[in-house]
Parts: sequence; C-alpha cells; structure tokens
Amino acid sequence: MNKRTDTCNQSVKRISNLRACLLELGVDGFIIPHNDEYNNEFLPENAERLKWITGFDGSAGIAIVLDRKAAIFVDGRYTLQLSEQADSSLFSFHHLIELTPIKWLAENLSSGLSLGYDPWLHNLNSVEKLREVCGKVGASLVAVDENPIDAIWEDQPSPPLEPIFPHELCYAGVSSKEKREELANYLKSNDTHAVILTDPASIAWVLNIRGKDVPYTPLPLSTAILHSDSSVDWFVKKEKINESLLVHLGHQVRISDPDNLKSILELQVKNGSSLQICPDTAASWIFDQLSFDGADIRKEVDPVIKAKSIKNKVELDGSRSAHRRDGAAIARFLFWLSANAESEKLSEKEAAEKLTEFRKNEDLFQGLSFETISGAGPNGAIVHYRVDEESNRLIKKDEFYLIDSGGQYLDGTTDVTRTVSVGEPSNEMRDRYTRVLKGHIAIANAIFPKGTTGSQLDVLARQYLWQLGLDYDHGTGHGVGSYLGVHEGPQRISKVGACQELVPGMILSNEPGYYKEGEYGIRIENLIAVTTLNNIDEAEREMLGFETITLVPLDLNCIKISLLKDDERAWINNYHTRVKTEISPLVDTETKKWLRSATQPL
Repeated sequence: MNKRTDTCNQSVKRISNLRACLLELGVDGFIIPHNDEYNNEFLPENAERLKWITGFDGSAGIAIVLDRKAAIFVDGRYTLQLSEQADSSLFSFHHLIELTPIKWLAENLSSGLSLGYDPWLHNLNSVEKLREVCGKVGASLVAVDENPIDAIWEDQPSPPLEPIFPHELCYAGVSSKEKREELANYLKSNDTHAVILTDPASIAWVLNIRGKDVPYTPLPLSTAILHSDSSVDWFVKKEKINESLLVHLGHQVRISDPDNLKSILELQVKNGSSLQICPDTAASWIFDQLSFDGADIRKEVDPVIKAKSIKNKVELDGSRSAHRRDGAAIARFLFWLSANAESEKLSEKEAAEKLTEFRKNEDLFQGLSFETISGAGPNGAIVHYRVDEESNRLIKKDEFYLIDSGGQYLDGTTDVTRTVSVGEPSNEMRDRYTRVLKGHIAIANAIFPKGTTGSQLDVLARQYLWQLGLDYDHGTGHGVGSYLGVHEGPQRISKVGACQELVPGMILSNEPGYYKEGEYGIRIENLIAVTTLNNIDEAEREMLGFETITLVPLDLNCIKISLLKDDERAWINNYHTRVKTEISPLVDTETKKWLRSATQPL
C-alpha cells in the first residue's frame, strides 16, 4: 500500500468518526481551518488538525465537513498539491478565489442545520462572516467547547513546552523596556488602558524573547496584556521559563498560567479598563469573554505588527550579515550542484538535505526558516511543492531545477529562490526565465514616492509575462522578520491586499515566477529592504527605493540576453560584482573559482 492510499483510507475512517462525534454534539457540520489558537503560519504538531483529517499538509487551507458532503479550499499555491494529497471521493476541491467557503456554505447549508466551530481557531471577522451566512440560510452557528477532532485524535501530540530564551540586545537593537514604553505612550495617546496581544511574534518582539514551540519560526506560544504603564501580564506555561529569563524580563513582566487569562480579563473589565484587541488575529473566544462581561473593546490592528516590520539599524545590519553567510552556504551548494546534477543520479531530497548541511556550518545558524522547496522539472511547477519519499524524483538533464529555501540566524532571517538549468534549457525556457528576471529587476530598481503601497508596484514584476498572456498565481513579495517569521505583515507586494505603505526599514521578498504545469517552474527571489533615496537632485518629495540584501548568483545559462535592455544587463553585472566581492572571502578556493565563472559579466 502506497502512502497516498494509506492516507486516503485513514481519512475515510477519520471523517466517519468526526461525523459520529458531531452527531453526539448535536451539530450538523464543522469547519476546520489550518490554524491554532495563536493564528500561526507554522503550527505545532498538536494543532495540525486539517492535515490529520484530510491528508493535505500545505500551510494554508480550510475544510468544511457536513453530514453528507465535505469540501477543501486552498489558494493558487496549493491546487496541485491538494489533488495529490487529499481524497477527491471524500472532499470536493476548490480554489479560494473562485469559490470561497462562505459561498459554498450559502449553497450547501439549509434551514434548521447547525454549523459548529472552535472559537479558539477563528478570529472575530471570520466568525462574523460565518454567522452572517448561517443567518441568511436559516442555519445556526455554534461554538463548541471542545474541538471534536481533538476528541477523536487518539494519538494527538501534547502541546509544546520548549524553553524560552532571551533575544539579546546585540541582535534586537532596542530594549524591551524601550519598546514597551513606546507602546504604552501609544495607548495613552488613544485613551486606552491596555492592548491584548495574541500574536506570539508580537510578544516575542516586545519582550525580546524567542522560543522553539513551532517549526521554522523561533516562537514561544503565549498571550499577553500590555498596559499603559508599560507593564505586561504574560500568560505562558512556567515550565518554559528559567531564572536567567526572569532577570532578562525584569519586574514589570508578570507571569501567569494561560488558564488564568479568563479571570484576568474579567478583572480588567470589572475595573473599567478600555482594551484594544485585533479582530484580524485574535481568537473569537477572547471577544466572547469580553462581550459577556460588557467590556469597553477597541477593535484595532495589533500595534506591534507595523512596529516590528520597520527594522532598526542593528536589525538591518544583522540581516545583511546573515545574508552574506547564507550566500556563502548557497554558493557552496550551487558549486556542488553544478558538479553533481548532470549525473542524473541526484534526487530533489538529497539536494535539499545538502543545502541544509552547508547552512549548518554557518555562524549563528539556528535552523531553516521554512521547509525547503526542491523541485525538478514538473515538480518545480508546483508553487509550494514539498518533496517526500513518494514524490521525490531525480534531477534530469535539460530541465529546470527550482530551490526555494531560507535560514534562521540569530541576526536575521533569509529566504532565497534560484532556478538553475541542468544541461541546456529550451528557447522557451530561457524566454520565460528572462521575463521573470526582467520583472525581478523592475522591482529591485523601482523608485517611488513615500506613501506608495505594494499593490501599486506589483504590476512592475508581471509586465513582461503579461506581454505573452502569462502570469503567476501568487504575490510578488511578502514581509520578512528579524529572526522571526519568514512571512510577516503588514508589508506586501501583491495584486490585492497590499494596502500598507512601504516604509524605510521594512524587508520584503522580490519573487516573481512562472509555472508551466507538468513541465517546469521558475522563481527568482531576493530579499529587499525599503530605503530612502537622497540622490535625486530634482525630487520634490521624499522618494524611496529598495536595497537588495540577498547575495546569490543568478544562472547565466538561463538568460536570453537579446531580451535584456542595457540597464537590465548593467543591473545583473553590478549585482554579480557585489556577490563575487562579498561572498568570495567567505568560501573555499574551489568555490571561489566557480563563483568567478558564475558571476562573469554579460
């Protein structure tokens, strides 16, 4: 029995058990988001409920199970992956844009039915949308006290209890005391007594702490209330804390068990406190508690999200340093790949493991920032492909190999994608690669006025693909943290939803792509930092641009030089000069020799 058949058989049994459990609870359906209590991107094993019930292990998605039908919804990154992992006889598959879960519910719920949900796994906004659609069809929305998947998941892992450690000032750049005081001043200026922080990344940034509760992101899972006197009530398991961390935190941080959150919230309300909380990220359970008690709730975006997105000088310098070391590791890998890939004996999995090996030798390395995407030929066309024993294929001659990877270092977070040719690419492959590269360069060279948003820049990356009626089904850029999440907001470059103005200090990815299903995928990704441009003599307003901080060679063999303009060719040559100059001192003699060849001028 292969892995897929085994997964499908398990899903049949688990869906049956879930429906039996829902019958006992007195509800007719249940909604299962890829989420945990903290709205994390990467989840601890005990929270991988969507994966457990469906077999789909992507980082975003939602399933709905009714008495006689079920559906899974994913975005464009995961449509191919979904069809390979989940059972189409149990679930209908849907693209989130083409058919939303809300529209599906409107068509499949009927009067008198009830839909269950776990209030810890949905934010307030999503619950209000669910309540609205249920109301329109005459159904009811029911918050369950215990998640029914937890009730039937017999070998469910325990919640993580990993130690929490300080994020030292030499990497953070600003003390926790300064951050808390700045946030306290913000609260006082808005006549607000406290803000409830439910995003572990926000808490990690405010308290200058890190942890290991979830894969790939150094987060301790917790909740906090930051008060206008700059003190904090921090709800976290005491088993995670040692004496040195207590010294680091200081006397203004009061530690309490997570089970005490309800009583502390009740006390805040009883004292008449006005409480700010983010309806986009906080669990609806918290709003339920506050609403029952008649709290003065201020529904506002988490103020930490934007603050942590604007990196200070220490964080920016640290990111540059991390990218140099990361670039050296990738240069060693690409040299090794060039010597081994054409043998047609090297697998995607072996290549990914080899790159991790090279990274592990770099100073301050703490782990990967996400699971490496290592896709050869047709697998490269699966945007968020994850190689496993079953899908693993050999890298073959005359095809593209796409590797998207990143590292977590104490001084920064990296994320880089390179598409390389093994043997000789076709004329079409070179054409598409060069159009992606031209879009990448257009973003890297962009000059724009203060106040510009990522959605206003997105077209620059797509224009050369659009000329042939081509496009890619993902955003052009996401925010990146400082030894935090490889994906962070509010900064983005995308067709939709990128409404945050870009501010100096923000770090984003620049990653246009193109994917031909069943044949090959192309993505070129560097990280870029928003900078102020002071060298425009006739500028009448503040102008901004980007500094590219990733230092990894592009594959010259993939480029169709006749498609390049002079300024694009100059950008590539200047970039490669930087790569050679900054990376050469960090690598061995043989890699240095390869690097000279890989960065020769066009």
